[in-house]
Amino acid sequence: MKLSMMINYSGDFHADVAKVVELEKAGLDVVWVPEAYSFDAVSQMGYLAAKTDTIEIGSAIMNVFSRTATCMAQTAAGLDFVSNGRFILGLGASGPQVIEGFHGVPYEKPMPRIRDYINVCRMTLKREKVVYDGPTVQVPLPEGQGTGMGKPLKIINHPVRDNVPIFWASLMGLSVKATAQHADGWLPIFFDPEKYHDVWGDEIKAGNAERDPELGKLQISAGGMVAIGDDLVGDKANAILDFARPSTALYVGGMGARDKNFYNTIMQKYGYVDEAIAIQDNYLAGEKEKAASLVPAEMLSNTNLVGPAGFVKERLAAYKEAGVTHLSVNAVGADPVSTIEQLKSML
Repeated sequence: MKLSMMINYSGDFHADVAKVVELEKAGLDVVWVPEAYSFDAVSQMGYLAAKTDTIEIGSAIMNVFSRTATCMAQTAAGLDFVSNGRFILGLGASGPQVIEGFHGVPYEKPMPRIRDYINVCRMTLKREKVVYDGPTVQVPLPEGQGTGMGKPLKIINHPVRDNVPIFWASLMGLSVKATAQHADGWLPIFFDPEKYHDVWGDEIKAGNAERDPELGKLQISAGGMVAIGDDLVGDKANAILDFARPSTALYVGGMGARDKNFYNTIMQKYGYVDEAIAIQDNYLAGEKEKAASLVPAEMLSNTNLVGPAGFVKERLAAYKEAGVTHLSVNAVGADPVSTIEQLKSML
């Protein structure tokens, strides 16, 4: 199991880079770089590539609406080149608020679009001429559109790797099934290693049944905050877990419309039906602190690694049993380097 972490898109980037450099020495394997509607992730990943030596650098995520499919492939090839084969391409659909509100692009067919992008990226990285006719991507531009001068092309340079790993940040239903079928890896949210089958089990099983064996086993990146200490029980553990309440309430309560919030659906599928409804009601009413207080303590405990070393070892075993290949952690405390070193020794 690899250790990974995600930097904060609204934090102090240069301070985060300095931390990544230190954590790389401590054994951190992967750093994920988000984008949302902040600074672009590509420039930051290129900077990280220059400042590090061994750590893998992944996008989490770049959306498939703001760049063309071949531009995404060029970007993957370019970042893999400057990092000397250390790039992971994390793709996702984002949501209509960002895609339509910030990028001015219709939020249409997100699942088929990601599948098309995966296909085009793999084709491009293999230096095949890009000739592709999918439900959302047609390359070259079809006859009768544009100038008529477009012709099939292949990428000029020889990519460092023709199999850059592609992870898909999917949430529900057919998208999760398609992830298990087509992607190298999966970037879920609110992953409870003992209960995730209640939310995604059927879809993962169905997708794996149709998966090309050449892709290998589906990789999974999941985890949460990590803090290790004999005194981290009861109120002390809860005080750390409480850090996750505002963001959880934001997703469960404020992302999407009242009747179409996938994060809320995930919480309900975990069995927290009343809590999910109450969180959303309070959040949409402007009672954000109240909404955060309603996030179930059990869910926070199950989706993070906070407690004595023995407890954290048990959680690591649960993640391994669930098939997690990349444990994504946020080391909480004054000495994250020591925390990562201790966690690494437990793997």
